[in-house]
Amino acid sequence: MLITTVLFLLSAGVIYLACEYFVNGVEWLGQKLNVGATATGTVLAAFGTALPESAVTFVAVILGRSPQVRDIGVGAALGGPLVLATVAYAVVGVALWSNRRRLARADNCVRVDDKRLARDQFWFLSIFVVKCALGLVAFAFKPWLGALFLLAYGFYVWRELRDADASSEEDVLEPLKFQPRAATPSLIAVLAQTTLALLLIAYASHVFVLQIQTIGVAMHLPPHLVALVLSPVATELPETMNALIWVRQGKERLALANISGAMMIQATIPSALALFATPWMFDAPLIVAGVVTMAAIAFLMWLFRRGRVDARMLLPAGGLYAVFAAYVFWHLA
Repeated sequence: MLITTVLFLLSAGVIYLACEYFVNGVEWLGQKLNVGATATGTVLAAFGTALPESAVTFVAVILGRSPQVRDIGVGAALGGPLVLATVAYAVVGVALWSNRRRLARADNCVRVDDKRLARDQFWFLSIFVVKCALGLVAFAFKPWLGALFLLAYGFYVWRELRDADASSEEDVLEPLKFQPRAATPSLIAVLAQTTLALLLIAYASHVFVLQIQTIGVAMHLPPHLVALVLSPVATELPETMNALIWVRQGKERLALANISGAMMIQATIPSALALFATPWMFDAPLIVAGVVTMAAIAFLMWLFRRGRVDARMLLPAGGLYAVFAAYVFWHLA
């Protein structure tokens, strides 16, 4: 367990360091592609940081040779949105509150396009309800419905890029770390930094997940519950780290856009893969995970529709994950 603990802490540190380079590079990439700050978070950053969780699902459901292994993919497809809708938003709230003096935020409010974020929550909730409903019924052509989830994500990306110019507020960019003295770095340097950081995030996340799985075995947790409870916390770590970095810079709009975009990926692509390759039927923990996720999204949608969200109001979302974790351990008792 000593080696596991060392690798656990070391990989977490590497992920944070790599995320520093990734968020810096992806901001410059968004400017080079002229997609706007919000679309940079919802599309570019989200696609990159959602790769680890999508890879877990792909390996489990497509390459897995047993029903038990495929169950891990189903758990991962549900666990990712659960962690993002609860833990990730709570982390943003804590980070904003703890940095309020340094950021000179007297009102402690989240500076974001409330209506747009509420709209994203509505889109996610609509897709997620369908996703969970399919897990309760069995019929012959269910696997073909996976294509609809891929189309839904394609439509989401098209809409985000179409509305990219709707936000006139742009953040001040820090110098590119690969070219710190250049006022305008080259596209090659931007791509090199972003790609290398993403590869390092993916590798460190893989190591991190392996340590989480080792801990799960030591705790005698069933494989699909490890995928549902522990693995998503690890594989969603890049989004959480990105959020901490962007909030520290006073760019919570990018942080929340990254989380929102990653949630849309997790609601569609891993679900499509699991529908293609598994029966996609939920047991009790999966049903509870779905209900808790929907409750968290409904709360967030209500919160942002009100406007002027105090950072502390995001904390109850994290409490919902604690409730779910308590249920899982009670279920195993």
